[in-house]
Amino acid sequence: MKYGERRILQILLMIGGALLIIAGICIAGRLQKKREGLVLRFGMIAGSYWDVPTGNCYEVIDAAIQRFEKKHPGVKVEYVSGILKEDYPEWLAEQILLGEEPDVFVIPAGELDVLASLDVLKNLGPLLEKDKEFESKAYYPGAYRYGNIRNTQYALPFESVPTLMFVNKSLLDREGIEMPRKDWTWEDFYAICCQVTKDTDGDGVIDQFGCFDYGWKEAVASNGAELFEMDGAVSYFTDPKVEAAVRFVKDLNRINKGYGVTAREFDQGKVAFRPFAFSEYRTYKPYPWRIKKYSDFEWDCVKLPAGPDGTGQSGLDTFLMGISSRSTQEALAWELIKELCYEEETQLHLLKSSQGMPVLRRAVESPLLQQVLGNDIPGNSNMDVKVIRQVMEEAVETPNFRRYPAAMDLADREIHFIISGERSLDSGLLKLQREMNGLLRQ
Repeated sequence: MKYGERRILQILLMIGGALLIIAGICIAGRLQKKREGLVLRFGMIAGSYWDVPTGNCYEVIDAAIQRFEKKHPGVKVEYVSGILKEDYPEWLAEQILLGEEPDVFVIPAGELDVLASLDVLKNLGPLLEKDKEFESKAYYPGAYRYGNIRNTQYALPFESVPTLMFVNKSLLDREGIEMPRKDWTWEDFYAICCQVTKDTDGDGVIDQFGCFDYGWKEAVASNGAELFEMDGAVSYFTDPKVEAAVRFVKDLNRINKGYGVTAREFDQGKVAFRPFAFSEYRTYKPYPWRIKKYSDFEWDCVKLPAGPDGTGQSGLDTFLMGISSRSTQEALAWELIKELCYEEETQLHLLKSSQGMPVLRRAVESPLLQQVLGNDIPGNSNMDVKVIRQVMEEAVETPNFRRYPAAMDLADREIHFIISGERSLDSGLLKLQREMNGLLRQ
């Protein structure tokens, strides 16, 4: 090729490259203009999801939205502030009826199955498969499974609260009893309850007690039992693990000789143990809330005692978010829900500013957890972060099927008759199983 021909070719290539650059700029500009003024709507509640005192309830959300908007210039996220938790389900239902539900929204407790069945929620499966950076194993299993119905993922977890056992350290110290170990069992729990339950002032009436509010559901979870298939098609109330749990609670109640222990006795420091949500620990352990509640005794938390077939698992309540099936901005809605539920920065912010636990392993396993648990807590705390991580790893999600609330009302009523002695254990559970199967088939 002669010099002149080569020169012409070089000029043509330069012109072609310049045209490609200009075309790219024009396309980007058009996309930017298209995005300018684009609004994603977000459905959020005001206050604490866990019904405990809170500061700025929007702090974590606002920070995550700010990061999202920075990553997506021209896109704005809007939400209606001030919707209380108790008013939110009605507000969301009204928005759905109007066809104006938010692109991304908080799912009210117990309504995942209903919203999924009504095709209000987008099936996240295709988005999960397409996003190669997303890994479901990044979540604690119980938290992630909570957003799954009939093997379909409809929601992502934002925050969780496991159940822990509050321990009155002052009472145990008076009785010469050490704090329970992290591997304690029903046998240990029962022995301590027997030891501390007594008449302390000699008037012939028991006035110090082993436990309050430890019920059959806590025992079932800590014994590794399952009550239902996650879709609610089958129940397992005659499982030997369930039978053992109900029998254990019945035996515990006998220690009090018929006395009905109340929350007042626990608040006054007269009870050794009480199961509580971790959000209570986060709220009331630090000063100044500590002096407003449980101020007459020192207390701390451990995991639930393990049944003979369990590891001390506890129930897990989880705050879920989903995407509207009618959203016209699927890709952006997916990026927003990931910013809220999957980004480590958001989850670490929860550690500092919320009362629950992050749902991402990498957030809970960060050094920040120990720092946060130690902030503003006078004296030495026995809260071992390894215990927290174990509790989150083993925690059992609550089933989300539509008839679950009615099923648990039935179970509570029938098992109350068993524990009170009005029905025998064997016949009572058989009766419950028959009635439960009828309810689930409706």
